[in-house]
Amino acid sequence: MRIKFIPLFFLIIFLAIFFVFYKGLQISNIYTPKDNYEKNIPSFNTKIFGTDNKINSEKIFKDEKYYLLNIWASWCVPCRDEHPFLINLSTYKNIEIIGLNYKDDNYNAQKFLKEFNSPYELILFDVDGTIAIEWGAYGVPESFLIYNNKIIKKIIGPLDKNSLDEIKRIIK
Repeated sequence: MRIKFIPLFFLIIFLAIFFVFYKGLQISNIYTPKDNYEKNIPSFNTKIFGTDNKINSEKIFKDEKYYLLNIWASWCVPCRDEHPFLINLSTYKNIEIIGLNYKDDNYNAQKFLKEFNSPYELILFDVDGTIAIEWGAYGVPESFLIYNNKIIKKIIGPLDKNSLDEIKRIIK
C-alpha cells in the first residue's frame, strides 16, 4: 500500500515545483525607471576623447539647452543599431549630443566613428566606467536627456524609433 503512494507523492512534489518555476518565468525582472525621472547631473572630470585635455562637466552643460548624453562603445553591438537614430537626432539644432565612450580602446572607438560617422558635438572618455556608474547607467548603450542641468529622461538600451520620436516631442 505504501509503495503506491510514493510515486504519487513525487508526482505532486514535481508538479508543485514545476508550477513555482513556471510562474517565476512569467514575472519580468527588467527594471525601468519612472517616467517623471528628474535628478541633477553628477559633476565629474574626464578627458576629451582623442586628446589629453581634461574637462569638467560643469563647463559642458548649460542652462536653457537640451543635451543627450549617450553612453556608447565600439564593442557594443546595440550601439551600432542605435547609431542611425543618433545621426538623425544630430540634425536638430535645439539639442546637442554628447558621447561618453565607455571602457573602450581609443583606436577601435575612432575606427567606429570613421565607419559610422560621429553624431556627437563632444566625446568624453570613461576609461574605467566610473562616470557611467555615477550617472546611474546599467550598461551600454544608455542615454540621458538633460535640460537645465537636470536629467529629465533616461533611456535604457539602444535608441529606437519610439524613443527618438519621444525625444523630438520633448525638445520642440
